[in-house]
Amino acid sequence: MPSVPYFPHHVKFHARRAGAGGIECILNLQVEYHTMNSYSVINFSVLGGGGEVGANCFELSFNGSRILLDCGTHPKKEGKESLPAFDLMNQPPDAYLISHGHIDHCGAIPVLCRRFPGVPGFATPPTRHIVDRMLHNSVVVMDMLAKERGISGYPLFDHYDVGYAMRFLSAREFGAPFNPGENTDIEATFIHAGHVLGGASILIRIPGHTLFYTGDISRTRQWLLGGCARPNKALRVNTLVIESTLGATDDDGKCSYEEETCRLGDRMRCVLERGGAVLLPSFALGRTQEMVNIVAQLQETGQIPHTPIYTVGLGRAVYEIYDKFTDYLHPDAVLRPLSHTHRLGNVWDKGLVEDLLRRPSVIIATSGMMTENTPSALVAQAMVRQSHHGIFFVGYLDPDTLGYKLLHAGPGDMLQFELDKPPVEVVLEDIGQYRFSAHASRSELVDIIRCVDPEHIIYVHGDPDALSWMRENAGNGARAFVPEIGQTVTIEA
Repeated sequence: MPSVPYFPHHVKFHARRAGAGGIECILNLQVEYHTMNSYSVINFSVLGGGGEVGANCFELSFNGSRILLDCGTHPKKEGKESLPAFDLMNQPPDAYLISHGHIDHCGAIPVLCRRFPGVPGFATPPTRHIVDRMLHNSVVVMDMLAKERGISGYPLFDHYDVGYAMRFLSAREFGAPFNPGENTDIEATFIHAGHVLGGASILIRIPGHTLFYTGDISRTRQWLLGGCARPNKALRVNTLVIESTLGATDDDGKCSYEEETCRLGDRMRCVLERGGAVLLPSFALGRTQEMVNIVAQLQETGQIPHTPIYTVGLGRAVYEIYDKFTDYLHPDAVLRPLSHTHRLGNVWDKGLVEDLLRRPSVIIATSGMMTENTPSALVAQAMVRQSHHGIFFVGYLDPDTLGYKLLHAGPGDMLQFELDKPPVEVVLEDIGQYRFSAHASRSELVDIIRCVDPEHIIYVHGDPDALSWMRENAGNGARAFVPEIGQTVTIEA
């Protein structure tokens, strides 16, 4: 497939719609064409999440109306540097739409609402509950970092700011069209994205143009969630905005979810039977809940011995939200009670951790990428000094993270697990990674593009290599754009 040109960051992108796609879209929606006013220019501006993974925030503007898609913070940046480029906004948005509750998609909401008081937001019912919990937890984490490391500008907001923002964040069900702004001629619909509980893609209908924003999307049937809903083939999508997280990952020979579960179970059994403990670094939202139920299933079927399962803090709090919204899980999913697990306790207490590791157990702890000073890092710091344990990553690892460095470390390497503390020599060799990602694989992203068959594609939420592969190898003949922060894609409808 021919590659599309790469545009330098200082160029404003332009795309022109070919044919009568807009009219076809209107007819498919059974709306009278003569009652609609087609807008000639639609701007898609990147405030965050362009050319990288983090601080996802995109402004869609047309005919004086402005809608934000997501409003997150950057997990690899600190203080005000972690925020989207709000300074690029010259007026308040009419509304913001949140795809799901991961911090890189929702973590900046209180800052937005303090900057533009009263701006309404919308999310699915589970996502609204998750966002509330995640944002309050962010206040606690930022306050801790401010005291420990003196990060300038932390905390970015307080619990009052979270409470204020939540007053204006409304819930909308999957598949139910709604108008997100009183003064906007727009219809939005949340569509099941299969990523985490409540995770949604967002279908935007503007007179004469339809945009589909995937958010973080998964085609895989996980233990608790089904894969994403396919867009109606009768609906013509003019512009597709698609995540590209795994665009650089070759998925040839990829195992199924069930096969990967068996592979992990075999490795865990070896560790547990020799008296070691297993650490599964997991994201608090999505991966923790999945792994609790996968481990329980492995125990129930006898693939691994029965040992205590430990979970920690935020992962447990989100688990309670999963229990509240079981109707949003896959119909065949069985969510084990949270009481099936034990609370991990104070991982800063080295004596407690050392005592825990004297007996076989399974520890599911945040962060999933093993950021320094997080529970998974503090437990790993004790585990790597011995040879009989096992650490198995079950999600995406950014190359700049401690988790990635540990995965590729060898005996004798020195790694720092606590900030401002000496590095630790790695003795442990039983360290691995398993593919339980809740992001669509590279081939699945290509298939989504083929299914939607858009005229324009905007690739976001990916590292440079991932975005480059997607731009050069996907697209199905559509005009393709890879905007970075501060760039605007202008589509002439």
